[in-house]
Amino acid sequence: MPRYGRYKTALYDQFARVGKALASARRIELLDLLLQAERTVEDLAGQTNMSIANTSQHLQVLKQARIVESERRGNHVVYRVTSDHAGNLLTSIQQFAEVGLAEVDAITRRFHDGCEEMEPVDRVQLMTRAKTGDAIVLDVRPKAEYEAGHLPYAESLPLEDLEQRLASLPKDKQIVAYCRGPYCVLAVEAVERLRERGFNAIRLEDGVREWQEQGLPVEYEESA
Repeated sequence: MPRYGRYKTALYDQFARVGKALASARRIELLDLLLQAERTVEDLAGQTNMSIANTSQHLQVLKQARIVESERRGNHVVYRVTSDHAGNLLTSIQQFAEVGLAEVDAITRRFHDGCEEMEPVDRVQLMTRAKTGDAIVLDVRPKAEYEAGHLPYAESLPLEDLEQRLASLPKDKQIVAYCRGPYCVLAVEAVERLRERGFNAIRLEDGVREWQEQGLPVEYEESA
């Protein structure tokens, strides 16, 4: 094989490692979760309803392609993405599927069928309203994800704690809930519950990653 041919084959073999690593719905789901915050294998297994053994096997495939990396902390192994490029990779996959696969739109429409139309949210205006207290922005992801990065002026209220916190939420202000982005269902469920109880609630389609991609600021805070 000519020198150029060997070079080309070797290079494309490496590109294919990334494609093969993401040729699994479960591994894409794991990547999506790790883009929110670093996690232990046990936490990822619980979030995805997989066994710890299967979760670990999928993570090893992602690690071999250098999409994620791991670190042992005591009795646990913690995984995180290797760089911001992992987020760009997932965004590209989602955008390509949105444009090229009619099934993506059909699945999304079926899921939202019967729900009230989602109102468009002006991002900059939302920050201004949240800063002045005219709107309440709720991050309904788990607390660890909120601490790893959240929208400015957002309050952490994990979906699992919503029922216990309803009495503390104002009914005279608009509540804007967000989670992990356009395909995450946590904010959808939060808005449905809030509306059922008489709150003026809407969903922000953005997650932290989408917010950052628009060049908007993100806040961080240390775990207690």
